Amino acid sequence: MWWGPVERKLGGAFSTPVHRVIHNRWTTTGIRMPFMVRVPLTDEERERGERLGQALRAARAGRSMVDVAAEAGISVETLRKIETGRIPTPAFFTVAAIADAVGLPLDELRAAVTPAASPPLSQAS
Repeated sequence: MWWGPVERKLGGAFSTPVHRVIHNRWTTTGIRMPFMVRVPLTDEERERGERLGQALRAARAGRSMVDVAAEAGISVETLRKIETGRIPTPAFFTVAAIADAVGLPLDELRAAVTPAASPPLSQAS
């Protein structure tokens, strides 16, 4: 067996908004390996991912997924998953690369994805 028994639960400094260390185990080499668990997305986060995908798909217009994915430096499968909302929280640089490939300024993309009732980021704090 590759993993030893669970040593103890962790929290505090190891917790982040997206990922949380739930327990710590020892490998056969004696190195501690935390296991990460993704916190489930809220309905709002999933809906925002769907709006992101719709906005990017609309901006792509008549261009093929293959052309846009190649220009953005990502796989066609990744682009398809983002456009359909299956990846609701893609990495910022991935979104920026796709937006650049389709000629969509990030300000316009944010406006398309953000619900009208939400304040701008500079006023949200």
